[in-house]
Amino acid sequence: MPLLEVENLKLHFFTRQGAAKAVDGVSFNIELNETFGLIGESGCGKTTTALAIIRLIKPPGRIVNGSIYFDERDIVPLSEEEMRLLRGKKIAIVRQEAQNALNPVMNIGKQIIEAILQHEDVSKETAWARARNQLDLVGINGNRVKSYPHEFSGGMKQRAMVAIATACNPKFLILDEPTTGLDVIVQRQLLELINSLKQELNLTAILISHDLSVVAETCDKVAVMYAGKIVEQGDTVSMYQKPQHPYSQALIGAFPSLKGEKKKLKSIPGAPPRLILPPQGCRFEPRCDYAMEVCKSEDPVAREKDNHVVACHLID
Repeated sequence: MPLLEVENLKLHFFTRQGAAKAVDGVSFNIELNETFGLIGESGCGKTTTALAIIRLIKPPGRIVNGSIYFDERDIVPLSEEEMRLLRGKKIAIVRQEAQNALNPVMNIGKQIIEAILQHEDVSKETAWARARNQLDLVGINGNRVKSYPHEFSGGMKQRAMVAIATACNPKFLILDEPTTGLDVIVQRQLLELINSLKQELNLTAILISHDLSVVAETCDKVAVMYAGKIVEQGDTVSMYQKPQHPYSQALIGAFPSLKGEKKKLKSIPGAPPRLILPPQGCRFEPRCDYAMEVCKSEDPVAREKDNHVVACHLID
């Protein structure tokens, strides 16, 4: 049984111009101890999907359809009070840009013990000891618990975010663009830390990223998202070696080779559609080199091909 099952999830943002279909019929499963990657251009719905999993969508956004089963329990109908018991304890999130996510006027230790005391009945002394251990766990000297965010480098801040997120030993971790703004050396160190913690803490995770190399190093399976829909998903190796959907092919073609081979990079012409009035058929049709007449009028149904699930008329 998968730890997380998302089925036909639809999330709209209601504006004066109409409903923006930010997440439109998304489905995927994540098995226990698996890391699942969600990739795509900015604005395609990756982070919105992740925030929906933890129920942190604010008005005018609202889940209008679908289910999110976590540990065999649908969390969509849960009250905010019930969700607060899950957040941090069972499901945790590491947000992008720790600079904005950390409280600048509270030392790092207090931010860790705040998460612990919210969910566990332990003394402050025990919580402080665990805070030190958490910093040690992520490669920061535990004696830095009284340090403030401005005293940390960008990489250390992101490690501190991981320490906070894992303080209560959650089952599921959402990693939302965790390497954004970090140089390549610090990125690699952070990815090594995440992979190490995954093994040590038996974590299951979803990694949101636009950086294909980050996903390739970290994830077991990958889903490609475009304009609110998942267009293809499969195991990471075959997804990079033999993508089936034209958008997946274009996305990988626009990125340097993961093997270091020289290749000519190709940009994807045009821009993603407005989600208030998306194309009637396939949303990638206006930018697709292989578009057919049927692509303009009919939204493709996801089908299996070569162990990938692909939503494209080319495989009909």
